[in-house]
Amino acid sequence: MNMKKAIKITVSVLAWIVLILALLVTILVFTADSNNGVSNLLGYMPLTVESDSMSPTFSSGDLIIDCEIDDVYKLQKDDVITFWTIIDGNKVKNTHRIIGVNSRNGSVSFVTKGDKNDVKDSIEVYPSDIIGKWTGVKIGGFGSVMSFLRTKTGFFVCIIIPIALFFLFELYKFIVTIVEIKRPAAVQLDEEEIKKKAIEEYLAQQKEKSDSESKDSAADTETSDSKNEDSEAEATTTDSGNNQPENNDNKGE
Repeated sequence: MNMKKAIKITVSVLAWIVLILALLVTILVFTADSNNGVSNLLGYMPLTVESDSMSPTFSSGDLIIDCEIDDVYKLQKDDVITFWTIIDGNKVKNTHRIIGVNSRNGSVSFVTKGDKNDVKDSIEVYPSDIIGKWTGVKIGGFGSVMSFLRTKTGFFVCIIIPIALFFLFELYKFIVTIVEIKRPAAVQLDEEEIKKKAIEEYLAQQKEKSDSESKDSAADTETSDSKNEDSEAEATTTDSGNNQPENNDNKGE
């Protein structure tokens, strides 16, 4: 019984974990769609690394976590930032390390370079281009998973199906609970019926026993009365026999 209970608890915990993860991924996917492909959850942004330019710090397919920047002027050399830039005529996200800070007439810009690259980036980064600062957290290979989850197939397989299974599992638990609640009542009702029948049978037996004893007592009474009548009859006959000779003697005299 304890083993079954432990298994139920384990399955329930795993189901809730799957649901929570599915909901988190759903939020991330939707926020990314509404924010130029950048997910944002309470100021933290999970990003997929798309090149090896920062290797060995992190590599293509890794997932890194950036945070929002309140004051770009606090950024300094060796910080790793994610920013918008132009590569081959396309606006893309890039994550590189700051190797220089330029301040001109109260404005600031940053010179960046990938750890694996031999040369610095050709375009300076301005505050309006910055997406966030790397927190130092990375999950190897999970960025590819996030990219897959953003597709329709990935979202259906990894989000919709687990959520549907979770609700089916909870529905099953609800039905089982209802059945278990009703079962003790039925068992108790059966026990009451058994007790009632047992009492009725006992009373019937007692009544039969009482009736039988009454009949036996009546029969004994009738037998006793018959015996008494026979005794009286015999006594009367004896008395009559004794009186007869006396009468004869009197006549002789």
